[in-house]
Amino acid sequence: MPQAVLEKYALIAGQTSKIIIHAPDIARKARPGNFVMLRVTETGERFPLTIADTDHDRGTITLVYLVVGKSTALLERLEAGDELLDLCGPLGKNTAIEKSGTVICVGGGTGIAAMHHLAKGHHQAGNHVIAIIGARSKNLIFFEQELSLFCPELLISTDDGSYGTKGLVTELLIERIKKDPTISEVMAVGPVPMMEAVAKVTKPFGLKTIVSLNSIMIDGVGMCGACRVTVGGETKFTCVDGPEFDGHLVDFTELKQRLRAFREQELISINQMRQIQEAAAAVS
Repeated sequence: MPQAVLEKYALIAGQTSKIIIHAPDIARKARPGNFVMLRVTETGERFPLTIADTDHDRGTITLVYLVVGKSTALLERLEAGDELLDLCGPLGKNTAIEKSGTVICVGGGTGIAAMHHLAKGHHQAGNHVIAIIGARSKNLIFFEQELSLFCPELLISTDDGSYGTKGLVTELLIERIKKDPTISEVMAVGPVPMMEAVAKVTKPFGLKTIVSLNSIMIDGVGMCGACRVTVGGETKFTCVDGPEFDGHLVDFTELKQRLRAFREQELISINQMRQIQEAAAAVS
């Protein structure tokens, strides 16, 4: 049997999709913080997706993604039963999880999925997990039910106030930190500006803060060097040294600049794919 077969697809929020893949070897070894590298077509790029959940018994992994470029658009066209061309993993360092008391896990956008796996790991380690998730509006919130299974506290914010508290996740984070001086750690996964903001909030409190930087990775195995980031004045490779780092030591200014480096080329690639699809549709 192929080692990477799409079992189930679902649109879970806005343009955010969830797929469950039968990949028993990866499911058996994967831990919170790990990611996989995918390739959908022979000429396609390799791209990373953090593992959102695993089912060791069924041999499946769950991935969540937003269609933002050509590769995720191609992934979106697969159907249940289709085999992925390439699926490599689990990659990256496992999240360093130990029993430490109360932990806050913050997730924004598609980062909620990766945060789910981290929160589940902390729960299994015996920690009291507080989950804070946020999005622009109610229709973009997902994994609420899944997180509520093991997070005694689940706080939600939306930019437009359509669900939960109106505002940003950092506002809920500040309020919760002030209520509980025993919090041992904060973990944040989501858009880079959000993770930077979380790190700024927690620094005055001296709270250990971990952020996940998988969004800058390309080859996933440390060969290309494109995922380098500066952490504490030292150059690190996100894929092999991370993807998780001390949020108070990450040079976010440099990171944001690097994330914008290939935006123009990505738009060109997307437009080319659309032109091919439109031409094929016209012929048929």
